[in-house]
Amino acid sequence: MATPKNNRLKLQAEAYVPQTLGDVAADIRRIGDLNRQLTRYQTEVNDRIAEVTATYAPLLEQLKEQIKPLQAGVQVWCEANRNDLTRGGKVKTASFTTGEVQWRQRPPSVSLRGVDAVLSVLAELGLGRFVRTKQEVNKDAVLAEPEAVAGVPGIAIVTGVEDFVIVPFEIEG
Repeated sequence: MATPKNNRLKLQAEAYVPQTLGDVAADIRRIGDLNRQLTRYQTEVNDRIAEVTATYAPLLEQLKEQIKPLQAGVQVWCEANRNDLTRGGKVKTASFTTGEVQWRQRPPSVSLRGVDAVLSVLAELGLGRFVRTKQEVNKDAVLAEPEAVAGVPGIAIVTGVEDFVIVPFEIEG
């Protein structure tokens, strides 16, 4: 009798599967060896990044310090000549042979200090419409009382998920 299509167990074939207990033990050892080599390479990369950073950090800071007064000077000159550069405010960009400058208006934003005090004042003044209340499912409470939410559409309690972990033996140092 044929097995229905939806009851078949699908396994993706891998190129390599160990064939014996000895093969598995050897593969776990190899995984440990490769993980240690990976760690050595990552450490070497990080060491080289640290060397490059240490070499170039002072040079980068010097260049930034040289750029700051030039930027400030260009901005002062452009602000003083803004009307001419923007054709009386008709454009927001001024082009030069070596680049351009732009005036861009940032969108409005809200800055808050003392959020708790602000919330209290808004409540006292009857301005609750400016307070956002976030409602969310308390997952810890659901896990504590799964039978209370049994049958609620959209809530599923996931149990029995198993991870497969390979831990090669190593000496911690």
